[in-house]
Amino acid sequence: MTHPFRIGSRGSELALWQAHHIQSLLALNFQSLETEIKIIQTTGDRDQQASLSQIGGQGVFTKEIESALLRGEIEVAVHSLKDLPTTMDARLTLAATPKRAHVEDVFLSRDSETHVWDLPLNATVATGSLRRKAQLLAFRGDLQIIDIRGNVPSRIRKLQESDWGGMILARAGLERLGLLDHVTHTIPVEMVTPAVGQGAIGLQTRTEDTESTEIIFQLNDVETFAAIIAERAALRAMGGGCQVPMGAYATCMNSILDLRMVIAHPAGLSVVKGERSGQVEEAEEIGRSLCTTLLNEGGRELLESIR
Repeated sequence: MTHPFRIGSRGSELALWQAHHIQSLLALNFQSLETEIKIIQTTGDRDQQASLSQIGGQGVFTKEIESALLRGEIEVAVHSLKDLPTTMDARLTLAATPKRAHVEDVFLSRDSETHVWDLPLNATVATGSLRRKAQLLAFRGDLQIIDIRGNVPSRIRKLQESDWGGMILARAGLERLGLLDHVTHTIPVEMVTPAVGQGAIGLQTRTEDTESTEIIFQLNDVETFAAIIAERAALRAMGGGCQVPMGAYATCMNSILDLRMVIAHPAGLSVVKGERSGQVEEAEEIGRSLCTTLLNEGGRELLESIR
């Protein structure tokens, strides 16, 4: 390679943490490989006000980075995997997923003591996720859920300056930025099922660039990759993205994959959920079949009622 191995990333503090993490993993595995990080601004970065569903949902944090990858301006694209659409250009490959971080959502409150289920009647909770809103309202239909955008530190600052009852964020982002001291408590996945790919980093390469793909594959964690395949297959089978209030979370142990999935009405009026297990090598089929089952058990009517 006549130039440094170029790593494409968004410019947010969290995205750059992920890019530098991949850079350090490459340094450990390929000591003679020279690397550099190239910052690419995305649609989601340019518009910090509108909700994700308003500005396009899937792809708003990935499209421009994928375009740079296709143009050969970078060798690998580093994504928060939950932002990466399940249907990709055939010229691109999800080459690897390093070991996943914690997947749970967490609750933050200004007094650092109040739990989300102890909030007073009609309390305000901020979140940028329709999935979180829908599942939270299924437990507490009285809560006033407001939308919030921006990077993690700015969201925390907005909470501290507000009169809100609290805010919900992904634990992985706070952990990576050293901000866990702001967390009041972790929300169990049984209460709020995580987003597809939450806590995982997706490494994307050009399909025809076998050299870069082989390099990046060395960073792959087999169990994380299998879990991601199952979760993304479930979301793909439903044909949805950020606009669909759906969560899925898979775990792997001793070659067995367990997947839980939930589809929820945005107002929390109804919830369809289920679980399925099988061999790790059946990950895609497990995701697809569980989604089909939930759609047949009321999920399809639920989705049609909100579309």
